[in-house]
Amino acid sequence: MNPLALIGHTCLEFLSATGRLAAFTGNAISHCVRPPFFFRQFLRQVIDIGYFSLPVVGLTAVFTGMVLALQSYTGFSRFNAESGIATVVVLSVTRELGPVLAGLMVAGRIGAAMAAELGTMRVTEQIDALTTLSTNPIKYLIVPRIVAATLMLPALVLVADIIGVFGGFLVSVYRLDFNAANYISQTWEYLERRDVTSGLWKAAAFGFIIALMGCYNGFNSKGGAQGVGAATTNAVVTASILILVTNYLLTGLFFAGK
Repeated sequence: MNPLALIGHTCLEFLSATGRLAAFTGNAISHCVRPPFFFRQFLRQVIDIGYFSLPVVGLTAVFTGMVLALQSYTGFSRFNAESGIATVVVLSVTRELGPVLAGLMVAGRIGAAMAAELGTMRVTEQIDALTTLSTNPIKYLIVPRIVAATLMLPALVLVADIIGVFGGFLVSVYRLDFNAANYISQTWEYLERRDVTSGLWKAAAFGFIIALMGCYNGFNSKGGAQGVGAATTNAVVTASILILVTNYLLTGLFFAGK
């Protein structure tokens, strides 16, 4: 095949996919602010995304805080700067590790579940049946998931921040023999409101991305069971990549030159 033709075909496919995603995003956002609203579906997604994701997010956060404290001590002890461990742990968890790791964990759990559920509904023609029954599938299936994920991921990240900092506290006090009062004092001294709020804004953006990619890939899946599997994989991979890219962009926006 002509290499130029292959490059052109790839570019056109990419632009076409980007256009379809942009149109889907605009359609979903427009329906988020227009009635009717399906509150029962919304509450179901709130429980599924928020409550049932707490164990995996909590475990990830506590062990991340523990490992971060151990590794910081290993590095800082070479420069006699062990007193900075509390600051490193709280800033790393609230600014970066809490939102990013929670987003990746929820993407693996919720993004895949959304894509698989909607993909199964698509290939079994349940979405077409909703349209036949005069129910807008975007309103009924997509909007509750996007709104719930956007609202619940900041709540999960707030819990992850607390648990992650507590994990660093446990290791520092009971493993590295730090003074508990001094550790807590240093944590509060260097923690600013901006550090927490920036992580929560990131979490809201990550929640929107996770739900959007899960819904988009599942809603547009085709090809039977194999197509559902591909949609699930694409949802997790694209959401994870977009989370990392968005994290960099938002970090530059919040902390550029600070």
